Amino acid sequence: MAKTKTKNSKSPGPKRSRVVSPSELPSREQILEALASEPDVKGKRDLAKVFGLKGAQRKPFKDMLKELEGEGVITRTRKTLRRTASLPAVTVLDIPSDADPDALHAFPAQWNDEEGERPRVRVVQASSARVAPGPGDRILARIDAGEDIVPDYSARPMKILDKPRRAHIGIVRVEDEDARLVPVDRKQKEMRIPRGDLGEAKDGDLVEVEVRHSGRMMIPRARVINVIGNPASEGAVSLIAIHNLEIPYRFPESVLREAEDAKPKTVRGREDWREIPLVTIDPADAKDHDDAVHAEPDPDPNNKGGYIVRVAIADVAAYVRPGSALDREAYLRGNSVYFPDRVVPMLPERISNDLCSLREGEPRAAMAVRMVFGSDGKKRSHTFHRVLMRSAAKLSYEQAQAAIDGKPDDAAGPLLDPVLRPLWQAYKNMSKARDDRGPLALDLPERKIVLNDKGMVADIRIPERLDAHRLIEEMMIAANVAAAETLEKHQTPLLYRVHDSPSREKLAALREFLASLDISMANTEAVRPSQFNTILARAEKAGNVQQVSEMILRTQAQAEYAPENYGHFGLNLDRYAHFTSPIRRYADLIVHRALISALDLGKDGLSDSERVKLSGIGQHISATERRAMIAERETSDRLLAQFLASQIGARFTGRIAGVTRSGLFVKLTDTGADGFIPISSLGKDYFRHVEEQQSLIGERTGEKFGIGDPVTVRLLEAAPVAGALRFEMLSEGPRVKPPTSGKRGKRTMSSSRTKGRKRR
Repeated sequence: MAKTKTKNSKSPGPKRSRVVSPSELPSREQILEALASEPDVKGKRDLAKVFGLKGAQRKPFKDMLKELEGEGVITRTRKTLRRTASLPAVTVLDIPSDADPDALHAFPAQWNDEEGERPRVRVVQASSARVAPGPGDRILARIDAGEDIVPDYSARPMKILDKPRRAHIGIVRVEDEDARLVPVDRKQKEMRIPRGDLGEAKDGDLVEVEVRHSGRMMIPRARVINVIGNPASEGAVSLIAIHNLEIPYRFPESVLREAEDAKPKTVRGREDWREIPLVTIDPADAKDHDDAVHAEPDPDPNNKGGYIVRVAIADVAAYVRPGSALDREAYLRGNSVYFPDRVVPMLPERISNDLCSLREGEPRAAMAVRMVFGSDGKKRSHTFHRVLMRSAAKLSYEQAQAAIDGKPDDAAGPLLDPVLRPLWQAYKNMSKARDDRGPLALDLPERKIVLNDKGMVADIRIPERLDAHRLIEEMMIAANVAAAETLEKHQTPLLYRVHDSPSREKLAALREFLASLDISMANTEAVRPSQFNTILARAEKAGNVQQVSEMILRTQAQAEYAPENYGHFGLNLDRYAHFTSPIRRYADLIVHRALISALDLGKDGLSDSERVKLSGIGQHISATERRAMIAERETSDRLLAQFLASQIGARFTGRIAGVTRSGLFVKLTDTGADGFIPISSLGKDYFRHVEEQQSLIGERTGEKFGIGDPVTVRLLEAAPVAGALRFEMLSEGPRVKPPTSGKRGKRTMSSSRTKGRKRR
């Protein structure tokens, strides 16, 4: 029978297995081993007993422990000592945004403060490494602690990771006796904020909170830890997305100082293009102008009907040097972010809106390409130049188009014959080659949200697509191709803009969907954009181009930046690089620097450290581009939900834009707002999700709701903070053969949709 402890029995206490001779002190290694392996050792007294230390040995022993604690090897919590936690062999690290790009360091992304200070980790990068992170990145890395007692951590990056969103951001709503948090994330539930935990927050403030659980039911409660701002009073709904996605939007003083100290460039070391009448053609509300164009007939008798086209781009590389404060901040941001209510620029206004804005009548430094095109629109040759130019005019797309259409205004009229007509003729030639090339012809309308002076939605427009837009696009594409070709020819590393062909799985899903519409698609993996264009043309004739366009768009891979070239599927180009917008895209700045180095156009070209980090730079700026797209979409969703919140109960027309097991996503015709219809509200039937048809089909009635279908819906709920809308289906779907496969949705006992039909 096992013995049990009596009331007066004592704990055995720490083992005395590590006794040293009275004249000796334990080594640092012995102390650390004891802390790691003896569970009963809690403090210095326990340690002294373990090693049998007495009298005069205790004082130097205490000094030893203080030394280890000061080095961060052991940690004290009240009277308890323990060995500081070590980093696992593979861990997630955050590189500070102000880290030196050429001597990176990082800290563990997750760390218990009770373990002492977060260890600083050197980031080691081999010149041949495929993963090359930079300041501000989060990485998965393999850790080496060294062989000393005090770990000397170094890390070899394995992968660059997307940073997670902030956990709890929301809007405060103050009520009579209490307050609540309306979360930004639509998946999170509202939480109570006790009055004493509001801090300085007021009604309508956007705040960051920590969540505590209390009571037996562990009810979550929020405590405000940071007041970010008030989107309503500041007139900036984008503030929510900026903070939720951690987009840098305030420039550090060092960056602003560097920008203010910059001086305009002169003609020294540059070709003088000031007499060439280059013009900028941009949106009417554009504040910066980073590209200018010019065209003239080619005098070469061997190129009859051909044109010389010049594209000049702001020389941002002349002001933003590798390793400078401006450069580090531009890399961290990756790109400018465009919201309906503001722009978060990649570079300070002194650079983007002044020194690098190609203002009418003012000399500006530029990187330019001179391209020669034949009458068939095919490029015969091109050369790059570093120039000083002077824009002859600042025109909007509408001004330039009106002039060509016979309605010139005072600004465009004098330029019609010498500048605009040659541009249009050159574009006419270039469009022949574009049509022969056959890029993907998806032309989905983009809506522009117009705000009033209070930051609220005043109007939603679909801007007209003009030949002026297409002209600039075609000339920018040609310049981008020329940049990639030149850098390849000089065997200079570069960042390509790449767009992979659709995956086998996505093509199979598209093929099944098209078959349900009686549209055939060849069963081959070597698909070309021209095949999609043929399918779109058939769908146009059949009257279901909306459905087919949506599905072809979903089939496409996401474009990205990479030093490896695998072509641009959408544009149907073998090589492509972004050269034309270095004010707002870091990728273009890298390409400019590469051209400067390849063509020996100055000492401010691509640095050696950038050459070996191109893979990491590409991954980082691809991630910041995705972040910007999400932020822009979420802000538009919030503005539209705010705009429609006063129209609860109203009917709208739209189209089904997405089909899932949970329900239908509907895009409204007039506003482009997206909302959701839960499958549980569709009716008394069981609806199955038939994936190959991108449809929900009733298993009893055969009622079908498929992607692209026109529908009428009623708005039931609008949540502006989350940017969410909930609709009720009022339309009846067509009847088809009930499905024998597909995953079931939920069934409801009643449906207001049925009642709505009776009322009609």
